[in-house]
Amino acid sequence: MDDAVPFARMNGIGNRILVADMRGRSDRVTPEAAIALNADPQTRFDQIMAIHDPRAQGTDAFIDIVNSDGSRAQACGNGTRCVVQALAAETGRTTFLLQTVAGLIEAREHEDGMISVDLGAPRFGWRDIPLSEEFHDTRRIELQIGPIDAPVLHSPSVVSMGNPHAVFFVDRDVFSYDLDRFGPLLENHPMFPERANISLARVLSPEEIQLRTWERGAGLTLACGSAACAAAVSGARTGRTGRTVTITAPSGGRLTIDWRESDDHVVMTGPAEWEFSGMLSPVTGAWRREAETSGARAS
Repeated sequence: MDDAVPFARMNGIGNRILVADMRGRSDRVTPEAAIALNADPQTRFDQIMAIHDPRAQGTDAFIDIVNSDGSRAQACGNGTRCVVQALAAETGRTTFLLQTVAGLIEAREHEDGMISVDLGAPRFGWRDIPLSEEFHDTRRIELQIGPIDAPVLHSPSVVSMGNPHAVFFVDRDVFSYDLDRFGPLLENHPMFPERANISLARVLSPEEIQLRTWERGAGLTLACGSAACAAAVSGARTGRTGRTVTITAPSGGRLTIDWRESDDHVVMTGPAEWEFSGMLSPVTGAWRREAETSGARAS
């Protein structure tokens, strides 16, 4: 693997992340490499966070985000925490300014190891999300799954957290719904021209939400940071919660989401965890663990 780059397998409360160091290179992780890496149980992932050289003055890196189906994503909150932990370990610094196609992200590693990521202000305009139809009030839009007179899911809140989200508030446990069947239909619904992340949110109290997400380009996931932010914002917008909530993901991991009144920014705080390191080809997806010396993919 002459073209190999360092990578780390990490997770953010169960969200499976590969952090790849693409600094010093002009190419990108190919869709073919992403699909090959995701096909291997040891490197299966929700997102690849590829760290590139800075593109904007004053930033520390540009982050290219790749989904497990090879498509690109605009934002990934849990993956961003993994990037911050990796950069903090490398540099000894605790604050970073990162750029994605969705904009600039400020992030900080705290003394207790928790990492806060400022995902900026949510966007609620139907063109900004985007939707294919005009809705004046995006707190609830006309969209449902199931019979007209007894829909299984209906009237989601929609919002952009740099990527499009639809949040269905439900009264039962989020695991009692067949999200693996509804998720692909809703992700690819004509309402969402750029597809959408689909979440089920159950409000447990004004300070806590149980969440389950079908992630655009990745499918069912144990956690999704931007979806947690979308659920928190949507809960506050619809009067179900306050502006600071704890989100519990299917992994059992928890995130604190604070939708600040001072500047309208959404700040997510939670952990990141390193699992193992190695080298990978951003062209083919061939890889090896750090301790291995052969060029073959690990098995």
